Amino acid sequence: LPVLFKEELKNEEVQEGASVTLSCELTKEAPVQWKIGPKVLRASDKYQMRQSGTTAELVIRAVEVKDA
Repeated sequence: LPVLFKEELKNEEVQEGASVTLSCELTKEAPVQWKIGPKVLRASDKYQMRQSGTTAELVIRAVEVKDA
């Protein structure tokens, strides 16, 4: 069976310079790749990826307009 979103990402509003955590839940455990447009995000001081079972989270620090 394919992996589907059990709980999809929700739009979040945050002030520039703040941090935000985005999360989604999958129907079964699978690796998640986070992207902004075609760009694949890599873990760094700005982006932190966490995954526990079927829940995946992306933390964006020092949010900028280009992160929308």
